[in-house]
Amino acid sequence: MQPNTRPQFPRIDPVGLDGILVRFADTLSEPANRAALAFRAALERAGWDGVEESATSLVSTYLRFDPMHVDLSALSGLIHSLLDEQDWYDAPLPDGRRLHRIPTVYGTDLAPQLDEAAQAAGQSRGQAIQILSGTQVRVTTIGFAPGQPYLGTLPPEWDIPRQTALTPQVPVGALVVAIRQLVLFSVSTPTGWRHIGQTAAQLFQPSSETPFLLRPGDEVLFPPIERGAFEALKSDPTGGIVSEVLK
Repeated sequence: MQPNTRPQFPRIDPVGLDGILVRFADTLSEPANRAALAFRAALERAGWDGVEESATSLVSTYLRFDPMHVDLSALSGLIHSLLDEQDWYDAPLPDGRRLHRIPTVYGTDLAPQLDEAAQAAGQSRGQAIQILSGTQVRVTTIGFAPGQPYLGTLPPEWDIPRQTALTPQVPVGALVVAIRQLVLFSVSTPTGWRHIGQTAAQLFQPSSETPFLLRPGDEVLFPPIERGAFEALKSDPTGGIVSEVLK
């Protein structure tokens, strides 16, 4: 009997009656996230009949289809053919991505767990701020709340665990850290991640034509500011965010 040498990923899994999930890995990595983003962009360009929407998670691309218009077998065949066209783990990221600089207060009473997180990462407060503010991170996915990004990945020393208990509430614009990732909260919520920075960002603006400020594939920097500058930005509808198109 010959051993099974078929790669485990990419893998195509049906989801309910009208969904397909294309998985590129079972844990987050830069190549797997790149593959999910690039493959979704290719799906959108293909414009297959019967496909009604697509989205990405950390390492997967999801598409929803109309089963009255196209059957699962035929659509799976199209996906297999598209997967075979190139190495998606090394594919160019989609066009139109943006770089956002989001001013951030680190520590103080606004973000009281910076020192705790820095200690868990084996760093001083100054080292932590330098790395957290100087690392350009990618929006790997949007989830949990409207317009809320997961961003990564941070250097290996920031592979710190979540807390064992929840922080009862963090405000909108809270920057939190765990497992080499950052999350910037679009809502006020409990969290098990450590609150290390505070921004004036309003990521979800439901009355806008583009209600989500950030999109998967965008890049973000969190430059440090003083408490006084943050207070001034609270009345700025943009939160002081400066954005540009990546080339």
